[in-house]
Amino acid sequence: MFCPKCGSILIPKKEGDKAVFVCSCGYKSQDKSSGHLKDTVKKKTNRMEIVERRHDLDALPSMIVECPKCGHKKAKYWTMQTRAGDEPETKFLKCEKCGHTWRDYN
Repeated sequence: MFCPKCGSILIPKKEGDKAVFVCSCGYKSQDKSSGHLKDTVKKKTNRMEIVERRHDLDALPSMIVECPKCGHKKAKYWTMQTRAGDEPETKFLKCEKCGHTWRDYN
C-alpha cells in the first residue's frame, strides 16, 4: 500500500486495539482491505565441509610441530577462512605419521 499524498510505502502500526497504516508525511489510513503485509524470515545455515584428498596431501607444506596424539614432530598444514573476514584464518594441521588432524588458531 502506498500513500496517496506522497507515494511512500505505508507502514502498519497498532493504535490501541486497531491497526492503522501510517506514512512519514503524516497520512493515516484505517482501510485494511486494500493491503496485505507478509514478512518471511529464512533461517540461514552455514555448513563447512572439509574434503580430504590423499594425493593432495603431498603438495601441502610441512612444519615442525608436535602432534597432540602421537608426539610426532612433523605435520602438513593448510589455512582456511572459517570466521568473519576481518578475523585471522584458521590453520589446520595433519600429522605425517598418524594422520591426526587438529586446528591451530594462533
